Amino acid sequence: MQSIQRKWKWLVLCMLPLFPTYSQTRYSLQEAIQYGVTHNINVKNSQTDAQSAESRIGEIRSVGLPQVNASVSLMDNLIIQRVFLPAIFFDPQAPEGAPPVPVQFGVKYSGNAALQLNQMIFNAQWLLGLKAAQAYRELAVKNVTQSKIQIAESVSKAYYGVLVAEERAKLLDLNIQRLDSLTREMGEMNQKGFVEKLDVDRLEVSLNNLKTERSKVQNMVDLSYYMLKFQMGMKLDEAIQLTDRINETDVEKIAAEVKASDVNDFKYDQRIDYSILKSNLLLSEMDVENNKRGYYPTVSAFAGYGYNTGRNGFGEVWGSPWFNNANIGLSVNIPVFDGFAKKYKIQQAKFTVDKVKQSLSLVEQSIDLQIRSANITIINGLETLKTQKRNLDLAQEVVRVSKIKYQSGTGSNIEVINAESALKESQTNYFASLYELLLAKVDLDKAKGKLNY
Repeated sequence: MQSIQRKWKWLVLCMLPLFPTYSQTRYSLQEAIQYGVTHNINVKNSQTDAQSAESRIGEIRSVGLPQVNASVSLMDNLIIQRVFLPAIFFDPQAPEGAPPVPVQFGVKYSGNAALQLNQMIFNAQWLLGLKAAQAYRELAVKNVTQSKIQIAESVSKAYYGVLVAEERAKLLDLNIQRLDSLTREMGEMNQKGFVEKLDVDRLEVSLNNLKTERSKVQNMVDLSYYMLKFQMGMKLDEAIQLTDRINETDVEKIAAEVKASDVNDFKYDQRIDYSILKSNLLLSEMDVENNKRGYYPTVSAFAGYGYNTGRNGFGEVWGSPWFNNANIGLSVNIPVFDGFAKKYKIQQAKFTVDKVKQSLSLVEQSIDLQIRSANITIINGLETLKTQKRNLDLAQEVVRVSKIKYQSGTGSNIEVINAESALKESQTNYFASLYELLLAKVDLDKAKGKLNY
């Protein structure tokens, strides 16, 4: 029996690739962020840059490895150069003023095959470059992290934009249902002679305006979805559903976090942009040291081995013997004077270090401002949202009461229309405040370096 089960299990596993796989369509906020981190083009580009950095590091290391070059050449001396020698070399009796005798030195065809080995023994700049390679690698990794944080910020804001737009659309649907029901009731009462046709027309105008507003909000929902999918790196025509919802618990959680937060607990190194700047400072300091090491001598060893030959006939080049040759040596290059070029390079590198240090100070001040600004924005946002929620509740109550009064004959339809308009405005203000609060929370998390990705 177990053998049969194993065979069936093996058959199912083999057939799995034949069935289509369905991609995920429901995303929570964290799932949407993770998808964006994986598929967004900007993140992929930063990862490609990191891979390129690894290749650059390998290039630096390769300089210290043995360098071997092989060469093969065959030359046809079409016109052999003449060398002019004194006539006395050929005729001891030649007079003193006799013209020199042109003599050919060389053969028509010559061949050469050689193998050359060079090995660096000491180069202070290369040794420092190995240390800089590790800092360069860390900088590349930090750049990838920075791009992921940027995507997390963009996806979070786009995700909240969709949620707020959908909640607003839901409330507009309820408003339309309520006003549509009231319009139909008033139409029936008009047919019975209890209300005027003008009152029904006014309600219908208000209902049509509300439907137009609902259409605009739906377009905004669609646009918000497009923006979210763009930030996630997803095709715009793919279907997607959001599983997270905004509720009062989220607002209470934001208020609790702001109340419990302590600005002094923050470390600047938690910010990836600050950390990247510190890496740039380290590389700038290494650049100063690298220019100083330009005054150091360099030492390298070399060795060569090869064969050569020469004949006046082309066929003789291949049939005649080739004669070997070899060499070995040590090369020391000592810089003596370069017109103060290194001096000025060192000065420029030091100015760059000073500039990066000043930038670090500026970034620290900017981070402090961002944190305090986000905190104040959230505090103000919470108060504004509380007020707007109160206004929304009051507007809903006014609509309810005005509808009852109108149906009982003690109120006018103008009161109903005005109440509906006030309710729509309160809803718009409430969701605008809610969206601004959520964005401020994202900004605060980013400012503190706590944005999850």
